[in-house]
Amino acid sequence: MTGTPLHLAVALNDAGWHPAAWRAEGARPGALFTAGYWAELVGEAERGLLDFVTLEDALGPQSAAFHRPDDRTDQVRGGLDAVMLAARLAPLTTHIGLVPTTSVTHTEPFHLAVGIATLDHAGRGRAGWRPQIASRAADAAHFGRRTTPQLTDDDVRDPELIAARLRPLFAEAVDVVEVVRRLWDSWEDDAEIRDAATGRFIDRAKLHHIDFEGPHFRVRGPSITPRPPQGQPLVTSLAHASTPYEFAARASDVVFVTPHGRASTEAVLAQVDEAVERTGRDLRAWPLKRFADVLVLLDEEPGAAARRKDRLDALADAELASDAEVFTGTPGELADLLLDWRAAGLDGFRLRPAALPHDLAAITRGLVPELRRRGVFRTAYDTTTLRGHLGLPRPGSRYGAA
Repeated sequence: MTGTPLHLAVALNDAGWHPAAWRAEGARPGALFTAGYWAELVGEAERGLLDFVTLEDALGPQSAAFHRPDDRTDQVRGGLDAVMLAARLAPLTTHIGLVPTTSVTHTEPFHLAVGIATLDHAGRGRAGWRPQIASRAADAAHFGRRTTPQLTDDDVRDPELIAARLRPLFAEAVDVVEVVRRLWDSWEDDAEIRDAATGRFIDRAKLHHIDFEGPHFRVRGPSITPRPPQGQPLVTSLAHASTPYEFAARASDVVFVTPHGRASTEAVLAQVDEAVERTGRDLRAWPLKRFADVLVLLDEEPGAAARRKDRLDALADAELASDAEVFTGTPGELADLLLDWRAAGLDGFRLRPAALPHDLAAITRGLVPELRRRGVFRTAYDTTTLRGHLGLPRPGSRYGAA
């Protein structure tokens, strides 16, 4: 590479991020609930030398509205558990990072810590995690232990209104991530002895109670799973407004933002910086990588991607809407956009393929070679862990240091 490396990830979701993607030419709706389908997609992403893939998940069936379920039958409904799917994909891949989404509102932090630590062991240091609050009040009924705020149609028109209504859930999520991180640290790196001759399997002095007490739960620890290969698997979050920016500043290693244009990118990153300052985070000691999300339809022929979007919009009987920028064009045009936005201070991009496998292959076989020609993307993996791909150090255990 001749320039500063650009980091690139893809967000995999159902048949793609367009609601009608399952009906597109080349789609495989019959395979959506098979491990083989996802293995082929992640294998394609790894052949493109991407940093990582994210896997979506939720506590209820997908819906067209952000804040409430629906009874539609013309869109994909249902999915596989993201952490279990990632664990299945880990032994089928060698370098690419695997970042499943989990809900933190109705799930015990101990279980989350063990699941992601296990994934990191299965992938030999390639696990990440996207903690997500359960923003739909209907999801609480699956568990019956609590209620959560019901967003209104007026709320969802403004990201700041959404964030204000859900602020208590974000505060709880900060504690969840803190507990998970402490549990990952609760085994020191050399706690396992495994000396059959002396009969010593572990050094009990190197397993630590975390003794977390907060307004939402108390967790004693230690974890049942030895410290992950990365020490701390990568924690990521998606943010659209001030409260989620603060969550990212308090809890995340990577934040995904959703600007619309170069000026918007500068404004959003300024808000992230303000959140970092408010929370007192030291970026020199704990870097925060900033990725922008872009929903993409890519074709080599000029105009083809826009025509394909029109066909998908017609099948959906609605124009594609997204929180992220929607891009239609050629790989070269997308490379221009990415490099322009990156100059505002981004570290990388998480691309959302509109239709799978078409737009994923267009990223790996069209966009990636174009970025390489411009000297800003790798020609081979030079590290074996997800932290290594992003240039992040492996942190030591807080208890070992003490």
